[in-house]
Amino acid sequence: MTLLDLPVAATRGNPAAAASYWDTDPLRYLDEHGAPVEGGLRPAPELLAADRLLALYRALCLARAFDTEATALVMQGHLAVYPSSRGQEACQAAAALCLQAQDWLFPTYRDTAALAVRGIDPVEALTLLRGSWHCGYDPKQWRTAPQCTPLATQAPHAVGLALAAKMAGDPVVALCLLGDGATSEGDFHEACNSAAVYQAPAVFLVQNNQYAISVPLRKQTHALSLAGKGVGYGMPGVRVDGNDVIALMHVLGEAMERARTGGGPTLIEAITYRIRPHTNADDATRYRDPGEVDLWLARDPVQRLARYLTATGRLDEGLDSAIAEEGAKYAAAMRARLTLEPEVDPADMFDHVFATPTPQLRAQRAMIEAELAAAQKDEANGGEA
Repeated sequence: MTLLDLPVAATRGNPAAAASYWDTDPLRYLDEHGAPVEGGLRPAPELLAADRLLALYRALCLARAFDTEATALVMQGHLAVYPSSRGQEACQAAAALCLQAQDWLFPTYRDTAALAVRGIDPVEALTLLRGSWHCGYDPKQWRTAPQCTPLATQAPHAVGLALAAKMAGDPVVALCLLGDGATSEGDFHEACNSAAVYQAPAVFLVQNNQYAISVPLRKQTHALSLAGKGVGYGMPGVRVDGNDVIALMHVLGEAMERARTGGGPTLIEAITYRIRPHTNADDATRYRDPGEVDLWLARDPVQRLARYLTATGRLDEGLDSAIAEEGAKYAAAMRARLTLEPEVDPADMFDHVFATPTPQLRAQRAMIEAELAAAQKDEANGGEA
């Protein structure tokens, strides 16, 4: 479909028609009931193998268990904030599983579940949202950049790393995760333009969950398709059902291989939905109708794959219960560790500011250490000054 083929006249200013267009246009393999779509995508046989599909299902269940537990922890005061990815588990799992060992992931603040699926320790993954450190894991070890809170600022970083890898002859692809709100930022434009100009091996996955905090997509862009923006940069743009993990793996697999073999970047728009509020500090009932949430609950990505696996004989009640138990054990271990108070050294705030501490930092550190020593002496003396 070219830009000239888009049904602009039929949808512009007509929410019902636009909703219908958005609902039917994305590429998909499974419908919301878990049945293969007639005339839909036809993934490679290896992607539809039983072991591969069960691995995808386990990843979806892990992402759901992680998100559920993190949501509970923030309500109990063990996390400072948590942006839930409930309803976006297919994007989270596919983003982690489409990567090869040498590839890099550039996540946003909402992509903590993707870090968990990639194998990063959940406590380290949640350190940022706990307010302890800017990043709790080793980015080089996991080839995962620190989670980015400002919108789209990680996109130029992804392009820079991808271009450096290309110049060095390394078969590395940088996968950059974004939200729909990020596509309205200048950093997104600069990253896409640079990636296309230099044919950097980068893939941009936009999780279009319909809202940038409280701003619906229709109020931040006049475009019918975010994937269509790829045309302006000279790169392919693909719209895919973001709640269909099989379709996502198919589309991401093609884009990653294209980038790896010198074909340049791809912009992917995954149509999904943020079931829970923007964060625990948000009241989503002020800007969206509960009926809208119910509509998307019926398109749940975990249940969609479960129905397909059950119908094709790959998943039975016993195996499903075993996978659910794996998720419960993961969540329990995560809860046990995150409910413990972290040991904090106030002097840590001065580390990693500059390679060589400035005179001001040295003076401030000395002042803090003197105050701590005085407090410890006072405590040893029974509180007497």
